[in-house]
Parts: sequence; C-alpha cells; structure tokens
Amino acid sequence: MSKTTGFRRRYGASPLHLLLVLASFALAAYAGVRLLDGDTLGVALWFVGAALLHDLVLLPLYAVTDRAAQRLFGRREGGVGQAPPRPGVNHVRVPLFVSGLLLLVWWPLVLRQVGHYTAATGLPADRFLGHWLLITAALFVASAAILLARRWHESGPRRRAARGRRRARGATK
Repeated sequence: MSKTTGFRRRYGASPLHLLLVLASFALAAYAGVRLLDGDTLGVALWFVGAALLHDLVLLPLYAVTDRAAQRLFGRREGGVGQAPPRPGVNHVRVPLFVSGLLLLVWWPLVLRQVGHYTAATGLPADRFLGHWLLITAALFVASAAILLARRWHESGPRRRAARGRRRARGATK
C-alpha cells in the first residue's frame, strides 16, 4: 500500500486537499487579524447586527419566497410524505440568488448611496442600477431558456412515441 493511499484512507481526501484547507485557514486568519486591527468593537457589532438581520429578517423572507415559488411551480404527485419540489423551482432560485448576491456586493452603487465614488474614480455612479437590472433580466432569461430546453429534451420520447402512433394509425387506414 502506498503512502498516499494510506493517507487518503485515514484523512478521507488527498494531501493536496489538506494543504489547500490549511492555506485557506491561514488566509482567513490573516484577514481576521487585519480586519480586527482597527475598530474591533465596530467590527464585532457589525457581525452581530448582520447575524441578527439575517436570522430575524432575511431568513424568514427567503423561506416565504421559496414557498411561493414552490406553490407557483407546483409539486409532483408523490407517494408517501411530501413530494420533492419540481426542478423548475431551481430555475427561479439560482438567478434570484445570483442577483441578490450582486445586489449585496454592489448595493451602495446600485442604490446610489455613495457620493465619494465619482470623486474617487472619475466614473459616474448612476449606471449601476440599470446594469444590475439588465444582468438580473439576463439571468432570468438564460434560466428560462435552459428550463425550456430541458423540458423540450425530456418530452422527446413522448413526441417520438406519438409520432409512431400517428404513423401506425396512418398505415392501418
């Protein structure tokens, strides 16, 4: 038995995986030290506020939105227990998540809440809302196109069977 195989059996992954995990921990520790170097109390309050905002406001909002999307797309008829949601729900979840993530990262510029941006960069800050809306629309259009292509591909056997039945009926007449 080689050393790598024994390591993989004991650790559960390759040595490269362990090296990458340790490097990511080192990078996170460095970022944490740099972040807490200035205003430790302010950073701690920001983290607590973000956690409370997420848990008390955003998480219930996510859950209600997801339930609404599941009801919109319906559920499969299943046997025992609740049937899993249709895959179409994910074609709403993914673009909504990416759009929300983009808004989270760029919200000051999207909502035009930065006065110093134009002075610091020389670029106008009024384009971000339109660009974010266009990206969001493009994400939903791409997701809808993928959903339609999947549905078309899934219906292929049914279409071929119906075509075969029509040909068989035509041959018997």
